[in-house]
Amino acid sequence: MALAREKSPDAFRTISEVADVLDTPAHVLRFWESKFSQIKPIKRGGGRRYYRPQDVNLLRGIRDLLYRDGLTIKGVQKILKENGVRHVAEIGSLDAAEPAAAPAPSAPKSLTLVKPEPQVVETDDTSGEEQLGLFTEMDAVDSQSSGDTHAALRTVYAELTALRDRMSAGR
Repeated sequence: MALAREKSPDAFRTISEVADVLDTPAHVLRFWESKFSQIKPIKRGGGRRYYRPQDVNLLRGIRDLLYRDGLTIKGVQKILKENGVRHVAEIGSLDAAEPAAAPAPSAPKSLTLVKPEPQVVETDDTSGEEQLGLFTEMDAVDSQSSGDTHAALRTVYAELTALRDRMSAGR
């Protein structure tokens, strides 16, 4: 029984191999082909797709812009138009060159969710506004959790609060 060996980095890849590498379903890759004319895999008999390394890097860059950076398809199309395929492919090739990220630190083992009492927060229009939320303070962090985790959660909480306030002001 022969052992499967890893392909050369320059080898063409099937859609299922690319889907595995990018952790993206094959139907999504086919959909992206319909939305991004720059994705041009070689098609052989029966319509079977073969992706070159530069195609994989382009797909990886598109995936990162969509999923990691939160851009829309139109946003990625605009970047492709303004900066070119090479720019987006470089984003993908940089991602491929980075070693696998260390696993995220686990959450504290003991979290207590605190439902706060409604509180009045003064807004710019000087009228009171009731703010109901899940947390008012970072009481959910167990007192034994690390200071780094606590600080990170406080930062995220502050960012979310600021975002909520900006969204409320836009209404």
